[in-house]
Amino acid sequence: MKIDAFDAKILSILQENNQIPSHELAQRVNLSPASCLRRVKRLRTDGVIAADVSIVAPEAVGKRMSMIVLVTVEREQPQLLDEFRRSMMQIPEVTQCYYVTGDADFVLIVNVADMQEYEAFTNRFLFENRNVRRFQTMVVMNKVKFTYQTPVVVD
Repeated sequence: MKIDAFDAKILSILQENNQIPSHELAQRVNLSPASCLRRVKRLRTDGVIAADVSIVAPEAVGKRMSMIVLVTVEREQPQLLDEFRRSMMQIPEVTQCYYVTGDADFVLIVNVADMQEYEAFTNRFLFENRNVRRFQTMVVMNKVKFTYQTPVVVD
């Protein structure tokens, strides 16, 4: 799908606030409300807009600690990797899971209430997994930057 300057501006605005009233979005993009709504609908239908969500502050719901966990697996066999991926999808403490290159095989973002909850998580899902060779945990001391916004560039 080709994204033009209007689409790029719409996407930038919606990434800041997807609850913006349609008439205000149209005014800021300098399009008619109908044209703007058609574009937004097309961006959603074509999968450019992947989801409309509310981002909850973990600490507001009792998850005061964030961990970055580097996981190295024992064997990189497709079936075992798929099994690990599926298991991470089911664990609520894991909010992000990336299969990566480098020394580690996976990077996890884990949100927990306290160290006891993190220890229980590691016991259940990392120590008991026979395909996990090792893991390294980094405790987030301060979120310097956190965004889901993707810069939109027009060719």
